[in-house]
Amino acid sequence: MKDTKQIKFWKGQFGKDYTDRCQYSDKEWDNHYLRQHGKTKIEMNNDFIGNLSKDIKILEVGCNVGNQLRGLQRQGFKNLYGIELQWYAVEESKKMTTGINIIQGSGFDIPFKDNYFDLVFTNGVLIHIRPEDLSDVMREIYRVVSKYIWGWEYFAEDVTEINYRGNEGFLWKADYAKIYLETLSNLKEIKKQVIPYINEEEKGNVNCMFLLEKM
Repeated sequence: MKDTKQIKFWKGQFGKDYTDRCQYSDKEWDNHYLRQHGKTKIEMNNDFIGNLSKDIKILEVGCNVGNQLRGLQRQGFKNLYGIELQWYAVEESKKMTTGINIIQGSGFDIPFKDNYFDLVFTNGVLIHIRPEDLSDVMREIYRVVSKYIWGWEYFAEDVTEINYRGNEGFLWKADYAKIYLETLSNLKEIKKQVIPYINEEEKGNVNCMFLLEKM
């Protein structure tokens, strides 16, 4: 498994503390997005993938304790998988999920065969990968997916580093849909939407949700 500065950071105490902060109930998770964006994540998800069969096989890369996967489960999706770098988060996920397959793994070396999933997604994960390493993760996601790549990431027109809780070299915002398309020629954009923050603490920042199709 590739071992980067960012991987060591997330597998260490900072990652454990993040996991402890982010163990939401369904109601807390809904309210988190309502405060930030004026919509629940499930409402936003439905705009992008609500029309897909609930039987498709879905993988989240960097799932932490499975909040996003539980949201998809509430939407009716049945075949849900996650990989997560941090063993502590994998263990905690067992307390918070039922019927979701979460294992330890890295986006640099996804432990599944080619084209195994109908849809693979990240949610605030590409933003923590060093820009020079993005193509490796994107190619690995592309390898294991047969149809759709879906994302939710901080957005900026240009790659921009952000100080992350006093740490440098661990957070960037960018146009990740565009980077996918530039990295992999056999993708097309289905839908892309920039979604602003409405809460005072983060007003002026935006997220982007995008859906790409493998041709």
